[in-house]
Amino acid sequence: MKHSISVRQAQAFDKYAQEKLGIPSIILMENAGRGVAEEAVKMIRDKGYGIRGTVAVVCGAGNNGGDGFVAARHLINAGIKVKVFVTGPKSKLKKDPKTNLNILLKMGQGIKWVRSAKDLIGIKNYELIIDAIFGIGLNSQVKGLYLDAINVLNNSRVPILSVDVPSGLNADNGKVLGAAVRAKRTVTFVAPKKGMGPKYCGKIVVRDIGIGRRV
Repeated sequence: MKHSISVRQAQAFDKYAQEKLGIPSIILMENAGRGVAEEAVKMIRDKGYGIRGTVAVVCGAGNNGGDGFVAARHLINAGIKVKVFVTGPKSKLKKDPKTNLNILLKMGQGIKWVRSAKDLIGIKNYELIIDAIFGIGLNSQVKGLYLDAINVLNNSRVPILSVDVPSGLNADNGKVLGAAVRAKRTVTFVAPKKGMGPKYCGKIVVRDIGIGRRV
């Protein structure tokens, strides 16, 4: 893909933003999540639901999940009905994602902790799914609960918006790591990643997170 970057380059841009520009990581997460929410609203409006659509946000415990928590908050504030699902144990939540999850809890937002695929069974009833399980750092095979979750998302027949890269896709080479989400649209940051293509990413939208387009 023209002007695409590697995972290493993307991570270097994040480091540049934090260490050289002094932008805290949680602000980068805020900018990313807000961009995802704005694209989600566009997708809902494209389906003709105005801002009355219902959105399921499926998050992991890492920074990709943190982007999902931020997106959920912005959608709630826009008057959209949101359900947040979290895959993985609470003990594995990183600092910034935990902060944003706690904000949702203080807002009174219910959280569904996913312990098996059965906990995602009702996801087919939503108008849109936001996939925020795995980000560009994934480089090992998807197994167990995560494999089951990705299959449930794909079998739901609900349009999926992926955060940064569809979960399960190697962002450097486009290989499927056991299973990968088939997104209708993917919001990625800074620039497209080398492994991204329409088969799994759908329409690719690049959003700025406060450091500009660096390519």
